[in-house]
Amino acid sequence: MGSQGWRFATTSDTDAEGENVTPPTIEEHKSFTHLRQVYFQVNPSYAGRFTVPLLYDKVQKTIVNNESSEILRMFGTEFNHLLPANYASVDLYPAALRSEIEDTHTWQYDQINNGVYKSGFATTQAAYERNVLTVFAALDRAEKHLSSTAGPFWFGETLTEVDIRLFVTIIRFDPVYVQHFKCNIKDIRSGYPAIHKWMRNLYWTIPAFKDTANFLHIKNHYTKSHTQINPLSITPLGPVPDILPLGEEVAAAGGKA
Repeated sequence: MGSQGWRFATTSDTDAEGENVTPPTIEEHKSFTHLRQVYFQVNPSYAGRFTVPLLYDKVQKTIVNNESSEILRMFGTEFNHLLPANYASVDLYPAALRSEIEDTHTWQYDQINNGVYKSGFATTQAAYERNVLTVFAALDRAEKHLSSTAGPFWFGETLTEVDIRLFVTIIRFDPVYVQHFKCNIKDIRSGYPAIHKWMRNLYWTIPAFKDTANFLHIKNHYTKSHTQINPLSITPLGPVPDILPLGEEVAAAGGKA
């Protein structure tokens, strides 16, 4: 992401490997270089932020939604008639857990998902300290919960939206948020064993999590986009490895990182 916002991949990119990184495939968008052009095509007077993800209707030629939690829920139900039965049967928002899911989203989004941003973009020491302490108090809460359940998911044997929405922040925590957003009171791999185990289980045992987590893109995006935080756009090489294999634990201080 540069000064014009989110850009589309080009053939000259050297950091955009993978089938999920492609130029626009919709015919009327093939000349577009930035996502903002899609917003303006739909609404020439659009004055909001050019955010991702973006759900676009190719038939109606309009933007359906650009809010991740709402798109996640749409994908859970609205396209089942187009899917094979084994995919259509996946229910990430089961009726029996909806109240608990909503309660968990409330504190996790504000204090973890959004909390790292409130810490990283703080413009005063007081604001940073207030928000970063909130992040780690919430991580402590998540650690306590995951330590007390049989797992492997947040709600035991049932994979839900909570696992997906928390994963996207936790998988970025050590590679980016520890240094880039100064969330460095502890890291996940050495400071939160239950969260670490939960994250690695999702990554290594369910292909959808691993296939959509590209550490090169994660680090390059944050460190090269936020010049107010990292003016020289230097991207740290660590941590190494990006994620530990399932079952391999971190040694005591001075051991494997």
